[in-house]
Amino acid sequence: MSELDVAEICPFCRRNCNCSVCLHTSGFIETSKINMTDCEKVEHLRYLMVSLLPFIRQICEEQTQEIEFEASIQRVHSSKVGVSETLCGNDERVYCNHCATSIIDLHRSCPKCSYELCLTCCKEICEGRLSGRAEMKFQYVNRGYGYMQGGDPLPESCLHQTPDVHVEPSVMWSADDNGTISCPPTEMGGCGDCVLELTRILPDRWISDLEKEARDLVLILDNKLTNLRQNRAETGTDMLCKAASREGSDDNLLYCPDSTKIQEDEELFRFQKHWIKGEPVIVRNVLDKVTGLSWEPMVMWRALCENVDSEVSSKMSEVKAIDCLASCEVEISTRQFFKGYTQGRTYDNFWPEMLKLKDWPPSDKFEDLMPRHCDEFISALPFQEYSDPRAGILNLAVKLPSGVLKPDLGPKTYIAYGVAEELGRGDSVTKLHCDMSDAVNILTHTEEVLLTEEQHSAVERLKKEHRAQDLKENLVQDGMDESIEEPNSDNNKEDTDVSEINDSELLPSGIRGEFKMSRDEMQGTAFTCPHSEGTMVESGGALWDIFRRQDVPKLEAYLRKHFKEFRHVYCSPVEQVIHPIHDQCFYLSSEHKKKLKEEFGVEPWTFEQKLGEAVFIPAGCPHQVRNLKSCTKVAVDFVSPENVDECLRLTKEFRLLPKNHRAREDKLEVYLVFIKRKCYVHEISSSFVFILLTHIFF
Repeated sequence: MSELDVAEICPFCRRNCNCSVCLHTSGFIETSKINMTDCEKVEHLRYLMVSLLPFIRQICEEQTQEIEFEASIQRVHSSKVGVSETLCGNDERVYCNHCATSIIDLHRSCPKCSYELCLTCCKEICEGRLSGRAEMKFQYVNRGYGYMQGGDPLPESCLHQTPDVHVEPSVMWSADDNGTISCPPTEMGGCGDCVLELTRILPDRWISDLEKEARDLVLILDNKLTNLRQNRAETGTDMLCKAASREGSDDNLLYCPDSTKIQEDEELFRFQKHWIKGEPVIVRNVLDKVTGLSWEPMVMWRALCENVDSEVSSKMSEVKAIDCLASCEVEISTRQFFKGYTQGRTYDNFWPEMLKLKDWPPSDKFEDLMPRHCDEFISALPFQEYSDPRAGILNLAVKLPSGVLKPDLGPKTYIAYGVAEELGRGDSVTKLHCDMSDAVNILTHTEEVLLTEEQHSAVERLKKEHRAQDLKENLVQDGMDESIEEPNSDNNKEDTDVSEINDSELLPSGIRGEFKMSRDEMQGTAFTCPHSEGTMVESGGALWDIFRRQDVPKLEAYLRKHFKEFRHVYCSPVEQVIHPIHDQCFYLSSEHKKKLKEEFGVEPWTFEQKLGEAVFIPAGCPHQVRNLKSCTKVAVDFVSPENVDECLRLTKEFRLLPKNHRAREDKLEVYLVFIKRKCYVHEISSSFVFILLTHIFF
């Protein structure tokens, strides 16, 4: 063989070798695929500043109002108000002692005990509407495995336990007649001795000066630059796929380009056009543009075990998985877990056992423990201007300088079992939730596990027992159809030209008829992206339901109305709802999705994610996922300028949740904060300078 022939098949030369040395090598491949001119960089930065200026202005107005309020207390002009600066290092965050929200800059602090209060709580105290610090004190009762499978509960667990939201004893806390706020009593965490003083974290007038500089610079750039995006608006190839059948709606089709055909300069504008409207985006065949490194779980496990010391490696022999039937953690041998990933596992009664790993390995160590897989994942990311966690020019997460405490945005790995049939109980699902940041999720590996005839018979028998138990406990209302089929069946699909569907007028005339859609996909809710002619179409690995932001109020109303029809931990009925979405205790089955549309006219975008497809999920869009196969997914969060308003809105929602609510624990750690560096200044060939806006971030 010639050297060239060897190089064509050599795993090392092809950059997909999975030996121990290669798996632990970083920088083996080039991850960033963005090549842009200085003029394009300036255009992106102008777009960034224009998007963020309204929020900077809003923060400035809030701080100006607080300073004017302080001036009225001190009876001086606002320009004479002195605000002391608190010491806060780059590796520290300041939180409100009452609501636990991160503090950006101005706040009130006790000079004696350092009790700190955010401006929102200050305003609520002055207006006499400060909310109490509710705390959830409830645990679901384990009624036994038999109960989870439709049988009777264990005798010792028959005691009825209801959820209790405990509110700490209310202590009168109000502002004095002159507007000053005293430190709260010891029962609320303060000292009760001093008046809270106005304090700042950032240098004086830092935010207002930054807002003025950015506003002036935008005016300069608007006069100097040509908007290249409009020149690209009519170029490139757009691909739209049907994902919903909402009547009178113009957003039933999702942008679904092929990664191998994306011309970044031309398609980015099209991505932005859909993204700014809060629509998900699906990009196909993203793994075709990378080296082909193996994402088999056993390869990843070997890479992990060989990259740590012996003590940690020994701990890797077992993993903590989530049992989807009980929704609780179980310990299992790592080898047994991955054996079940490929071959399936069952309980004693032949009901499929669904297990899943979340954030494995720990997400904050993914890059260190699995550097080669991390590089492969980042290299596969489409639209890297947004998604690249290291160099995305429109990813606000990248703008934090070194030395500043950063939120954990991933990458994260999700490994889970899955079967095509909807079980009703114990499905391998990610329950309905809403992320505070944007995210992109790539399906990197699948393994189809088919149920045996014996299992099918057991499932049908047990489903009847589950149904009887639901009726006995009044979890089923009249009209619930128990025979609704999942709309992802591939049996006898008859292709129909897309120009025949009702939404054909939504397609650009140049691409009508370029792909086909089956009758099942048109009449049902699940769809799969189009593929080139002559290629084998693989069935999907995960079924996604993503709801529109404008439908959230109706979705919440439906869940509050029907929450008693759902089960959660230990298959116990849901007793109470704090927040229908943030509680993360609901998965809408095909039955409930049908009822939701009938009663409230709400239908999500529903589609199957195939191997190698990347799904972009906008912040603020509630979504749920069911695995149709055993799946390995890798995801990373990012912060786009288009969705900063959603981040701020969700932060306000999380603030009102009970202090030990899981959403607060997960999300308030990533509240928007200002970084301690003002700006970067670069010289551009067109002889003017621009500021890289690096201020709002979480």
